[in-house]
Amino acid sequence: MEYRHAAIPAVAGGLMLTLLLWWAGASAGALDLDGATGALGIETANALRTWLLPWAYDPQPGASVAVTADGPSYLALRDTAMQIRFVAVFLCYAAGALLLVRRLPAERGRVWQALLALWAWGVVAGTLAVTVSAPWMIASGGRGSYRFLPQVAALASTGRTVLVPLALATAAWTVFVTRLVPRNAEPRARGDVPARAAVVAATAGTAVVAVSVVVLSYQANAARIQMFTGGGFLSEPGELLRQWLLLSAWSGPSGAGWGDWLLGRFGDVLLLAVVWCALRWLPGMLTRVSVPAMAACTVCAVVLGLLVRHLWRVVGVDGGTSSWHLLQAASGLGDGTSAAVLWGTLAGVTATVVLRVAGRRAEAPAQAAHGAGSGG
Repeated sequence: MEYRHAAIPAVAGGLMLTLLLWWAGASAGALDLDGATGALGIETANALRTWLLPWAYDPQPGASVAVTADGPSYLALRDTAMQIRFVAVFLCYAAGALLLVRRLPAERGRVWQALLALWAWGVVAGTLAVTVSAPWMIASGGRGSYRFLPQVAALASTGRTVLVPLALATAAWTVFVTRLVPRNAEPRARGDVPARAAVVAATAGTAVVAVSVVVLSYQANAARIQMFTGGGFLSEPGELLRQWLLLSAWSGPSGAGWGDWLLGRFGDVLLLAVVWCALRWLPGMLTRVSVPAMAACTVCAVVLGLLVRHLWRVVGVDGGTSSWHLLQAASGLGDGTSAAVLWGTLAGVTATVVLRVAGRRAEAPAQAAHGAGSGG
């Protein structure tokens, strides 16, 4: 699919995600109406308010800066932060969707793969938008110089829960528009990738992700990252490093039995399995194996692995069925997306390099045998 054709569903998807998030943020005000708490319950109303407020254009009632002499200026700065946030959502999603639609078009045999990739990318786009707009949001609170990096880390981790269902709806809309865009009648051919080279590349890329899941996320190592401190303006970056480095959190089975501990760790195994399978199949599904396409798709694979792991923890580990338990479980959706961006990119680049090197080594004996046969 040419760029001019791929841009149509990418822009349509970006507009859809931006409008859905704006609508979700505008709905946060309804939770403050009389009777909302009584109808939904205090816990439900508070949880929904936490999910929606990061996308609410209007400030929270009773904001401290609103009653100061510079209150209007701070409120205007908050409006600027929200404008940056929504523009960043549109740009991040449209840019990623343009690459995904072009390299992983929603054609026959690729529809579900494209839908899953676009779903994960919607979550990534929202997370990046919140992170980009965080400095302006912090400054609008009147305390921008106090623990700046921990504040960035706290803001960057908000607003992800509501992103998961809205990103799914956006992905379905993007795929639908893609199917309507004029294109070639026949699906684009899949790449011919040696199976051994694909397996080696997938293993190398998964090993990169495993560094975060297995090594850095161990309790002792995670604590060292948390205690990392700097100086001056960029002080106390430990919480921010945790956001971008850790895909899990675990320790030895000292406080629980081996069975419960293994059940918890099986979620990490599922995460790595999703990443490995995606990296194994991606070279054959992409219309062209390139570093940007592999990196973006690997980021999406890690996000999907995080969602699968979260589902396993809710169903297989916690096993609760009450409405409040499900509400608490849903609050963890989207956790680890920041780290998925970093490690997914590194894993995608690594897998691409290994794939090309292994592919050349696999082609060399075949070419030599073909040359010998021709000479004979």
